[in-house]
Amino acid sequence: MTENSTKKKTALVTGANKGIGYEIAAGLGRLGFRVGVGARDAGRRDDAVQKLRAEGLDVFGVPLDVTDDESVAGAAAQLDGQGGLDVLVNNAAITGGMPQEPSTVSPAEVLRVIDTNVVGVIRVTNAMLPLLRRAESPRIVNVSSTVGSLTLQTAQAESVGPVSAAYSPSKSFLNAVTIQYAKELAGSGILVNAGCPGYVATDLNGHRGTRTPEQGAAVFVQLATLPDDGPSGTFRDDAGVLPW
Repeated sequence: MTENSTKKKTALVTGANKGIGYEIAAGLGRLGFRVGVGARDAGRRDDAVQKLRAEGLDVFGVPLDVTDDESVAGAAAQLDGQGGLDVLVNNAAITGGMPQEPSTVSPAEVLRVIDTNVVGVIRVTNAMLPLLRRAESPRIVNVSSTVGSLTLQTAQAESVGPVSAAYSPSKSFLNAVTIQYAKELAGSGILVNAGCPGYVATDLNGHRGTRTPEQGAAVFVQLATLPDDGPSGTFRDDAGVLPW
């Protein structure tokens, strides 16, 4: 075996102090990854790290506000100094204030949601790309949602949630960005995919969801550990490929 093949892989999960992000970090840790718990709140980040370590997992805290250039640059420098990065999971997101009918939503609120859910993903991904390019089997995984599927929204499917002029379009935008990264990075060995966790009980929906965070995290753990000949530029959930 080469030195690279025996080295423990490192993953970074943004917004990993709770909910789906926490369970993605836990799932990757159980598979033997060394996991960076990215979060902007120091107290919640430290609590999550302690809880994961109590399970025997190899985790460490990464101070990270995805809306702040300096914070993101600091996170990239930390990971570089600690050996690099193999997997990036862009999980951090906000819903914004509700209701979000397009006729009444504040433009400032739309911009706030986009800054976290889309620009934040671009900001973090671009900062981490130099590290990922050095990895043996790099993966980028974006946490999206069926509420971002234009196909399902157009079909008026009940599963795509309430009228939303900020959160739902932010996930449509994220899906489009995922496709563009996959196109740009084709042939580089970096696989880029998006996933949907299903209707998970989290703070984002007031814990009204019908799935557990661990169930919701499963598809992202799968995408983070795809084989080298796995797909890129796909959007999927537990049941398979979803329409964009």
